[in-house]
Amino acid sequence: MSSMPTTITVCTTCRQPAVREDKQRTPCGEAMLASVVKAAGGVDGVDVRGVSCLMGCEHGCNVAISADGKLAYVLGSFEPGEDAASALVEYAAGHAASDTGVVPFKQWPQGVKGHFVARIPPLD
Repeated sequence: MSSMPTTITVCTTCRQPAVREDKQRTPCGEAMLASVVKAAGGVDGVDVRGVSCLMGCEHGCNVAISADGKLAYVLGSFEPGEDAASALVEYAAGHAASDTGVVPFKQWPQGVKGHFVARIPPLD
């Protein structure tokens, strides 16, 4: 088991593509960050942070899951809320437990399936 923490980085400026033109509407990324922070409370090996942009605007509610020396993943197209947040934290806990960042498909929570945008190799 790896001892390096895994970080869930949530884009706080994300807006769902269907509501992007509504500048008055609160970005869904802010709601997603609040949900993920709540879901990750007390989960060992998982940290959460927000950033102002992950440049995945076509997907809305983007997150990155990463740790030093491991594969990193970008996921998107989430509806912010408890279900998505719980699935992300569960996946991130598996990432934290893995030496490489690979979480076997059979261990993926249903809530992350179909949301992967990119896999980024670790820097050597």
